Order: sequence, then structure tokens, then C-alpha cells
Amino acid sequence: MGKIYKSVLSLLTGILLFSSCEDQIIETYTANVPVYITYDELRSSIQTEEAKLLENTGKIYFYNDYLFINEYLDGIHVIDNSDPSSPENITFIKIPGNVDISIKDDILYADSYVDLVAIDISDLSNISETGRLENIFPYILPPYDENYRIDEIDYEKGIVVDWELKKITRKVEERSYTIYPWYEGGDYMIYSYTNGSSSYSSSGSSSFGVGGSMSRFTAKDNVLYTIDSYTLNVIEISSPDNMNLVKSLYIGWNIETLFPSGDNLFIGSQNGMLIYDITDTYNPVFISDYWHITSCDPVVVEGDYAYVTLRSGNFCGQANDQLDVIDIRNLLEPSLVKSYAMTEPYGLGIDNSTLFICDGSAGLKIYDASDVTKIDENIIATFPNINTYDVIPINGVLMLIGDDGLYQYDYSNLSEIKLLSSISISN
Repeated sequence: MGKIYKSVLSLLTGILLFSSCEDQIIETYTANVPVYITYDELRSSIQTEEAKLLENTGKIYFYNDYLFINEYLDGIHVIDNSDPSSPENITFIKIPGNVDISIKDDILYADSYVDLVAIDISDLSNISETGRLENIFPYILPPYDENYRIDEIDYEKGIVVDWELKKITRKVEERSYTIYPWYEGGDYMIYSYTNGSSSYSSSGSSSFGVGGSMSRFTAKDNVLYTIDSYTLNVIEISSPDNMNLVKSLYIGWNIETLFPSGDNLFIGSQNGMLIYDITDTYNPVFISDYWHITSCDPVVVEGDYAYVTLRSGNFCGQANDQLDVIDIRNLLEPSLVKSYAMTEPYGLGIDNSTLFICDGSAGLKIYDASDVTKIDENIIATFPNINTYDVIPINGVLMLIGDDGLYQYDYSNLSEIKLLSSISISN
């Protein structure tokens, strides 16, 4: 989803004209001009719509026999997955600026550009917004034509939701500096604020959903944890209509993914893996870190080991494409067990030592990881004809999202893994 942004100066196509009478510099150039919605429009836009085709899918989430598939910056497709061999696309939840979600007790928590919203989904035909925390996330920009510069952004006008290519002519001294977008985990971010597990889990009588390895949201007890590129947010959600940002912890740069395991959070960054203790849910405590060469890296955990995929290219650095297996028996000193070469790894999942890796254009790869020193010798199956992004393995069913759409596989019999169903992306 990410793009490599060229500098504004290298993209300048302007013509400089000199006025002899005023000695002014005029420039003419084509630019991406922002299209806005107001903050009031943003905050009154949550609604259900008729089911629509998948077009620009992002992350996936599973809850109570439903699959929630992100339509990047637009909302959530809701799939009735009670029968994985015949999934039914039943509705679309409009959430402008959405990338990540988490669900607890029929309340869906979602980012909506700069805001966090809580949505009651107990009746999917009649959802309602129950709460909102405003201005807690960094400003996010939609994709744009990288062949042209970004024109000035006026944050007082509202949220940028689209771009129009226009020819601009103006005096140089009248043009303020353009704000540069930044890449963060597949999203397009500006780092200034406006206005100033891998299995189904339960805690007491509460029910939680399951996110993929690329997720940046997760919940435990009455706390929702969210990350942006440098911050871990601790948000109290005991009352969805009165959410409270308890604290924001600076945890480093290039933070990308968040994976819960028991009383710990495993946080993937472009530089390594961070481990936090969340025994006290309101007060995450740093335990240790494991550093590697700069590379994009989601992480999943099972038992004594963490599995990390490292991907080169784009903004992910120059590292090799590989799978790292990390021994976490001593959380204070995580150590590398072994690395395995991959093609273009993105998300991954693990269930009872069966390891699923989305290896980009190389497709889905399934391994027996019961011996972590011989994973490459124990490949179970490959499905090379899909460009994969992330997976959720649960109860013998693998839910996979890729460039071509949603795929589901029955892996209850590892000697006969079979495709159950697929929902294609609309071209």
C-alpha cells in the first residue's frame, strides 16, 4: 500500500517568470490540491450502507463468526463467515479514514482519521456510534499522484480525503512551505496533531476478536492499546461512551505492528521487536528489545518463540527478505535462533506449530514449525498464485487477504489443505 515519495524539489515542474517592474518570482506548476471534508462532516459520517464490492482492501479481523475487512480509508466490509465455504458479504460500515479496528463485547473500536470511534455492532443492521475520542491519532493522508507535488494543506478547513490535479500559478514569496507526507506501516502520515492474538480469547465474561499480524490495535480487559509510528496509547474502554486516553508512551521510531500474547505485548518496528509487560493493563512496562537491520517486520508469538518476517524495499531498508525465529523463553534476553530466506514476506500467523507466511508475490507458504531449527525442511504446502498480505488462522480455517481478495482454506487436515472459498477484488 505504501509508495516511495520523491522530494518536492525533484518534482517541481514550475516555470519561473521574472517581473521587471516588481522583481517578483512567479511559478507555475501542477499539484495535488487537497479535497476536504470538515471536522463536523467527519464526525457525523458513521453509517451502514449496502454491501459493496471489495476494491482496495487492507487489514482483516475476526469476531463471532464475522469477518471484518478494511476498505482502505473508507470503512469496513462485514462478511458473515458462519460457513467459511460460503461467506456472505452482508453490509458495509462507512468509517472515513479507517485503517485498524478491534472489537470487544460487540463494540467495534476504529480509527477515523484523527479520531477513535466506538461503534455498537450488536445489531449489524442498526449500528450506532457510542463514543468518540477526538484528535488522538496523527494526521493521515490518502494516496496521491507521486509525479506531482502536494499543494499547501490548510488543516483548519478539515480533513484531506482526496486530491485534484490542478495547475497553480503564484508568487514564490506568497507560498508557504509544503508539508511532507511520511510513510508509516503502509499508511500515509503527517506527524503533527490537528487541533493544537492469534487466537480467539476471552477475559471473564468479555469476548474479544482476533486481528492479523499487521494490526496496530489490540484490547485486553478494559484497555485498548493502539500504536502509531512512535507512540503506544493506553485507552480505557470500560465505558465505550466515555473512553479515556490514560497515557501515551513514546516507544521509539518506525513502530508498525502490535501482537498480544498473555500478559505481554510484542511490538514490531522497522528496527526490531519490543516487548512490554501488561500485567497491569493501565501501565505497560518495557521488558526488552531485539534489534535487527532496518526492515519492515510484523511479529507473531506462540509458546517459547516469536516469529518475525523482515521485508526489504520501499521504506523498509536494505535488509534481506527473511523469517527470523527468536527465542523468548527469557523475555529479558530474546535471542535469534535461526533466519530463513524468503521472497517478499508480509503478514504471518501460527497455530499449534503450523506456520503460515504471506510471502508477497511468492504466495502463501505453510510450514511445520515444531522444530524451529528446520523450518525450511518442513514445508507443508505452497499456494503461489495469490499475492498475499495477511492471515488469521483459527479453528482449522485460514482466512487470508491479498491483492486479489479474500481466500479461506481448511487446514484441519494438514496432509490435504484445501481452498474453501474466495471473494475477489473488484477491478
